[in-house]
Amino acid sequence: MKISVVVPVHNEMDNLESLIAEMATALNSSYEFEMIFIDDGSTDTTLVTLQACLLKYPELRVLKHQTSCGQSRAVHTGVTAAKYPWIATLDGDGQNDPADIPKLAQAYQQNDNKDSLWMLAGYRHQRNDTGWRKLSSRFANSIRQAILQDKTPDTGCGLKLFLREKFLNLPYFDHMHRFLPALILAAGGQIISVKVNHRSRSHGVSKYGTIDRLLAGIVDILGVVWLKKRHSLAKISEVSGE
Repeated sequence: MKISVVVPVHNEMDNLESLIAEMATALNSSYEFEMIFIDDGSTDTTLVTLQACLLKYPELRVLKHQTSCGQSRAVHTGVTAAKYPWIATLDGDGQNDPADIPKLAQAYQQNDNKDSLWMLAGYRHQRNDTGWRKLSSRFANSIRQAILQDKTPDTGCGLKLFLREKFLNLPYFDHMHRFLPALILAAGGQIISVKVNHRSRSHGVSKYGTIDRLLAGIVDILGVVWLKKRHSLAKISEVSGE
């Protein structure tokens, strides 16, 4: 399996060196890979830190948004630039464990329905977050599952492994990264969730507030419902002249 790891970052200067080192260690022995970090308009020394890491890691590529465009656009930028058929995404804050990327890859290899399996989604079954953050996430996940029926307990987990081609065929909109399972199911693919590690944030602060994320999520869920109702899957067969 050839993997492009796509990591959107915004003001994460203190988390980058250790994250890149962990990622290289996790993938070096078994996979052909590249690491694509997208600096989404950072105002700290994130870009300087990434430039220094370029000298140490030949697998590293760095892309930059001149202004912050959001996580979904940064992921889309990285996936578009990727050269390998499989994409692994994780957050740049260090809370996702790079050692879980091979775990997702192994889950794919062991699955009997590889042709239809387009995504493996991380499931943070033991979260290292505040009580309020856990509660709000649990509430949002329950609402989303009830409305979209996306069969995924934790779409907010940044750690995912999916096919580049299938992702690029999905309709793009801001915040789409939280609704990838629903979009993939609507497009005819399958998803499985895999339990992964979740770590405490060592440096920096979360870039997303609870209330603003909830309000945006309500609008986005309604948009995804609309997309699902307007989507159809054709059963195609080629007709011969005989």
